[in-house]
Amino acid sequence: MHALSQLDLAAAAWFLVAWFGFNLLIDVSPLRKKTLSSAMDRYRHGWMVAMCTREVRIMDTAIMSGLQQGTAFFASTALLAIGGCFALLDATERIVQVAGDLSIPVAQSRALWEIKVLGLMTIFAYAFFKFGWAYRLFNYSSIIMGAVPEWETSSGGDIRKMALQAGELNVLAGRHFNRGQRAFFFAIGFLGWFAGPYVFAGTTLAVLVVLVRRQFSSRARKVVLSGQYPISGPAVRSGE
Repeated sequence: MHALSQLDLAAAAWFLVAWFGFNLLIDVSPLRKKTLSSAMDRYRHGWMVAMCTREVRIMDTAIMSGLQQGTAFFASTALLAIGGCFALLDATERIVQVAGDLSIPVAQSRALWEIKVLGLMTIFAYAFFKFGWAYRLFNYSSIIMGAVPEWETSSGGDIRKMALQAGELNVLAGRHFNRGQRAFFFAIGFLGWFAGPYVFAGTTLAVLVVLVRRQFSSRARKVVLSGQYPISGPAVRSGE
C-alpha cells in the first residue's frame, strides 16, 4: 500500500462512494420509485400478467430468449475483460517502459500499476457474478412461464399467482443485470486512474452524472412514464 499516495486513496474512496452510493440511490432510497429501472420493473410484471392471458406464447419465449442471450453476452465479455487484465499484469514492465518512453501519464511504479489492474479485474469479476446470476434468474423465470397452465385447465387465481412469480423473478434478474452493467460503466471511470488520481476523480464523476441522468431525466424515462400501462398489469380474466 506504500505505492498509493494520499491522492490515490482519496480518489479510490470517492470512486467507491460514488458507485455504492448510486446503488443505494437506485435500489434502496425512496427515490428508487422514480427511476427508469423502477418503471421498467412495472412493465416486467405487466408483461407476465399479459402473458398468462395469451393462448400462444411464442412471442413471450422469444423475448425471454433475447434477454438471456444479452445477459450471456455480457457475462462472456466480463470473462474476456478479466483475461485481458491478466495479460496486463504479465506485461507490466513492458507497458511501464513504453509509457515512460512516450511520456504517457501512467503509473511509473510497478506496484501501483498492478494495484490498479487488480482493482479493474475485481470490478469485472463482480460484473461476471452479477451477469451469471441474472442469467440463472432469467432461466428460472422462463421455467415458471412454461409451467403456467392454460385457462381451460386451471383457475384464474392460480394462473395469476404463477404469472406474478415469474414476473418477480424477471424483475430480480433485471436488477442483477443492471448492477452488472453499472460495474462496466464504473470500470470506464476506473480507467481514469491509470492517468492519475485527478483524472480518476473526474472520470468517476462523469460516469456518475451520466447514470443519474439516465435514471431520472433521460428521454427514455420520459417515454416509459408517458405510457398509460397500469402498474399492476392488465386485468386477468377470472371465473374460468
